[in-house]
Amino acid sequence: MLEIIREVTRSGARTVAAVDALTEPQVRAPSALPGWSRGHVISHVARSADAYRWLLGVARTGVEPGPRSDGAVLARATAEGAELPAAELAADLGGRLEALFADAAAMPAERWDTPVTALAGWPHPAWYTLYRCWRELETHLVDLDVGYHPADWPEPYVAWALDDTIAALTARDFPLARVEAVDLGRSWSLAARGPVVTGPGHAVLGWLSGRANGTPPGSDGPLPQPPTWPLPLVRP
Repeated sequence: MLEIIREVTRSGARTVAAVDALTEPQVRAPSALPGWSRGHVISHVARSADAYRWLLGVARTGVEPGPRSDGAVLARATAEGAELPAAELAADLGGRLEALFADAAAMPAERWDTPVTALAGWPHPAWYTLYRCWRELETHLVDLDVGYHPADWPEPYVAWALDDTIAALTARDFPLARVEAVDLGRSWSLAARGPVVTGPGHAVLGWLSGRANGTPPGSDGPLPQPPTWPLPLVRP
């Protein structure tokens, strides 16, 4: 667990540094997500950190650490948080991430396999909470549209996210025959039929996650439309 805690902490530091550098007008400007300003993205990530911390609390103690916010409550909180001044938004995000990472560092080793349930209703072990947070940070740092792109994603993140995403797509019979991440020296077989997708790992993941800016990786046939991402964990 130490390695994923280090990775997600580094992602958090990158995100907080990017947010700290934003001016008030830049926070109010549109993000890469339709209908959301950068402030909305920052506020969303901060509230997601709270949700992950809530799950770790369940795993650590076996009881819910207070009421759980539903989707409507989180949406309202995100919209309200988006209106905070830029400096307060940055401080809010940094404080919530710091609390999450402190709780992760203090988690008893035997509690990481405790099952918890995502707000969407699908179960996963507590350790997967950190991977969800890693994905959230890396993806939404791209969404902030501040010069961080899929090509900037760390290789360990790209490799893990491709493994995770392709396992879920395979379980859904997604019509791709094979995916080849040429820079990683990795390939995955998915279905008996469908195109072969080839390219740098970050380009493949950018396409699968909807962050490719309309430029998919190379293929030997028409590409299917990836489902809404991210997908629930598929256990081996």
